[in-house]
Amino acid sequence: MWEFAARSLNASTVFTIAALGELIGQRAGILNVGIEGVMLFGATLGFIVAKTTGSYLLGCLAAIAIGGLIAALHAYFSITLGGDQVVNGMGIWILGFGLTAYVGYPYTGPLGLERIPDLWGLSPFFFIAIALVALTWWVFSKTSLGLRIRSAGESPSVTEVSGINVTRTRYLSVVISGMLMGLGGAVYSLSYNPVWSINFLLGWGISALALVFFSMWNPFILFGGSILFGTLWQLSLNPQLVMESVLSRYIWRTVPFVITIAVLVLMSTRWFSSRWGAAKPEALGLPREEE
Repeated sequence: MWEFAARSLNASTVFTIAALGELIGQRAGILNVGIEGVMLFGATLGFIVAKTTGSYLLGCLAAIAIGGLIAALHAYFSITLGGDQVVNGMGIWILGFGLTAYVGYPYTGPLGLERIPDLWGLSPFFFIAIALVALTWWVFSKTSLGLRIRSAGESPSVTEVSGINVTRTRYLSVVISGMLMGLGGAVYSLSYNPVWSINFLLGWGISALALVFFSMWNPFILFGGSILFGTLWQLSLNPQLVMESVLSRYIWRTVPFVITIAVLVLMSTRWFSSRWGAAKPEALGLPREEE
């Protein structure tokens, strides 16, 4: 049973790190529905670099760098050019799916490196994820930087009048956001499932996006939701470990996606908007007109 729990927590690590990245960007008012594309870039480049150099550290750094670069591109189109954030994000998703399939194809197969040492079956990335959750909460709750980011996502015009550079704040938030998404992809490809194949994330990015809304933009609730999603995902892979002979494993594999769809539908209802809408950044996804 502990083996199942450990694998579930390791799966939750991927969701936690990637979703934290999305949360940071959204708190600044920038929506990135292309989170899976950014994760694919991070997972693929991190895998290639680690495989060719034999270094997990270089693989993670490469994933963080490409994640920040792709996010900066999204920021340019969404902030500087004022483009539709959903369309820009979808473009990143499509680009990630196509380009990583081409670049990563020669590296199809296992990573071939000695596995990263764990602690009681838990990846060291799990403890990094916990630290990132606490750090994110502290920054947003206790620092002036967090206040500036939240202000940029709530009322950009008022924030600008108060002397805060909204464009710079949003760029910083989005780039950090992408770096965490890239790292989340690398955690998947280097630690959780170190075998490369085309589109091997299979919807993890979409689930991470749903987690941000599910968490009401609270890092601690997001972490709890990540554990839930990680457990559901692991259950879909190994249902016999918990409930032997109960439904087909292929039916269980649909459960995480059914939960994701249900969460997204719930977020779009008038009931949720009236009851929990205050948690949502007011300027999220809205283009900002320069005055």
